[in-house]
Parts: sequence; C-alpha cells; structure tokens
Amino acid sequence: MAYLEITLTVQESQRAAAAGIYEQYKQPFLDTIPGAVSKELLVRDEDVQVLHGFVTADQARAYLDSDLFTEDVVGGLAPLLSADPEVRIYETA
Repeated sequence: MAYLEITLTVQESQRAAAAGIYEQYKQPFLDTIPGAVSKELLVRDEDVQVLHGFVTADQARAYLDSDLFTEDVVGGLAPLLSADPEVRIYETA
C-alpha cells in the first residue's frame, strides 16, 4: 500500500471551494486512476490535506502526471492556494 499526501495552504474563506473540488473529483479518481483505493480530505486549522491511497507508490507517482490531476484538480485548486502544495509519497512496510 502507498499513500500520496498533498498539503494545501488555503485561506479559511476558500476552504469550502477547495472541498467542492475534492468532492467533484473524488469519484472520478477512484473510478479511473489505476491502483486508486481511497481518497480522504483532512482539514486542520493551518491547512488542508488530501490523502490518496494506492496499491503501489509507482501508481501514486503516475497519478501526479495524469490529466485528471494536472488539468482538472490543479486547474481548479490553483486560484485557491496561498502557497505551493507540498507533495509526499509514503509506502507501508
């Protein structure tokens, strides 16, 4: 199992819009991205994190190059971000 964690700096006033993008693309992510098994939105006072579950780390890396991510998700989120996102990939032992 592997996880792709994307941390987003979003002003509190923009969080509802960011959550809307998460909801809009959650099911297409699960239905069309190879190896995708889960997607969770984690909201904290200081940021918003999206945790994606994959079968392998290679599939997580491939998602970052997919049209769904680069065009749809990034395109929708870009105007809402206060800073560049932090992207990390983790593998379970």
